[in-house]
Amino acid sequence: MSKPVTSTDKLPVSVFIITLNEDDRIETAIRSVIQWVDEVIVVDSGSSDRTVELAKACGAKVSHNDWPGYGEQKRHAEDLCKHDWLLNIDADEEITTALRDEIVSLFKPFPDTDICRVEILDIFPHEDKAKKWAYGYWQYRLYNRHKGRFSDSSVHDTVRPLPKARIDTLKAKVNHRSMRSLQVSVAKMNRISDMQVNDMLQRGRHISRWRLLTEFPLAFLKGYVLRRQFIYGFWGVALAYNYAFSRFLRVAKMYETELNQKTRRDQ
Repeated sequence: MSKPVTSTDKLPVSVFIITLNEDDRIETAIRSVIQWVDEVIVVDSGSSDRTVELAKACGAKVSHNDWPGYGEQKRHAEDLCKHDWLLNIDADEEITTALRDEIVSLFKPFPDTDICRVEILDIFPHEDKAKKWAYGYWQYRLYNRHKGRFSDSSVHDTVRPLPKARIDTLKAKVNHRSMRSLQVSVAKMNRISDMQVNDMLQRGRHISRWRLLTEFPLAFLKGYVLRRQFIYGFWGVALAYNYAFSRFLRVAKMYETELNQKTRRDQ
């Protein structure tokens, strides 16, 4: 078992990050944790930029693993960690000072819980910090590996708690700078929608063709209202349209695939 933390020790926590061409933001992610946790593990799937070089320079241990899918890659990273307590962040995320202090306070000597969930707040390229009332989503990110692990889904990367795992909520936030630009976002949604279609096909899932009519307007309302993108004014309109198109795209691609499959069966 890892030893308890003292005032001079780093926390007995392994941080892991999966990467692919993240040299514009990997340093921020690593530097937000490297000074107060025992190890930072970066699993890279073949970056062609300076991601690996910069991660090593920041003090992370870097390993290569060909891309198997989101959940599988994070499970691979879990297996490389030496501590029972794990903290996962993405390359576009940053642990805030307030969240660092809150996590450190838990290890006196060990957390009286098994899994902690945190809120991850959007920050856009033109912003220095998250806007008041910015949209956030909740994820399990700090956890004891014996009480939960990431799912092995190729699309979804979510920690699955074991039965009777004690779950607490942390108050401080994670900064999330997921959007580099609209151009990059469009390329990303095209790639991810392909993965979503493949996942649905493997699970035998069917999507009604009527959703071709309803998906975009409903997703726009969800983005603009429920995800509070209206707080950004005209930029929020662009965000909501972008989100709605990403939701529509997976439905359209799924319908296209089903049409092609039907044509082949009828031949």
